[in-house]
This record gives sequence, C-alpha cells and structure tokens, in this order.
Amino acid sequence: MANLPEMTKHRGFPGGMPSTGIQFTIRRANPKGVTPVKALPRKARPGTKEHRIDAAFMHALWHHFGTEPFERGNLDAARLSLLFGREVLPVDKDFDPMSYEAMLVINEKLARQNFPESFENFFEV
Repeated sequence: MANLPEMTKHRGFPGGMPSTGIQFTIRRANPKGVTPVKALPRKARPGTKEHRIDAAFMHALWHHFGTEPFERGNLDAARLSLLFGREVLPVDKDFDPMSYEAMLVINEKLARQNFPESFENFFEV
C-alpha cells in the first residue's frame, strides 16, 4: 500500500450519527487522494432527517472545538461540505480544500441561526 498522507485524528469526536450509517469521521487517509472540501448545496429543511444529521454534526463540532480554529484532519469531507462556506469557514484566505491540515472555524452567528439545537448541552438523536 502506498504511503498515505498524514492526517490528524480527532480523538473523542463522534464517528457518526447512531443508527443511520452516516459517518462524521474517516478512519484513514484516502489512498486515491484527498477528497476536497467544497460548498455543496444543502437541501435539508428543518424537521427533516437530513437537517437532524447536519445539526448533530454541528453539535459535535461545537462541543469538540467551540470557537477555536480546528484542523480538518479525519473529519468527513462530505459532511463538512454541507456546512462549508456557511456555518464552517476557512481560517485562511489561502485555504487548500485538498489538505487534511487545512484550518477551519465555526461561523457561530450563522450556525446558531441555522442550527440552534446544536448549541444545547445535549442533542437527542
């Protein structure tokens, strides 16, 4: 197997949404290349299953990182892409969407507006 790129593993971060098969993290770097993080249109409306999954991911991000910048690391690119450019922003203007070391930060104002339930101490699955 080829040498995989270094990737920070966020210990203690939930691996996914229980009972859904939806993952929040990846186990190892992609041997075919890093999946880019890019803003994807979000079709989930409040009250839908998809919105609950996005809210659960935001809850995990907020309670793990808070207002501090964080490295992309082993966070799932597809999950991040659904929040990217809105609730999750690049820290630097020279953001590399194909780097596991790219730094991100939560846009707290917009995240609280779009996912108020994510900022509660407990998130009911």
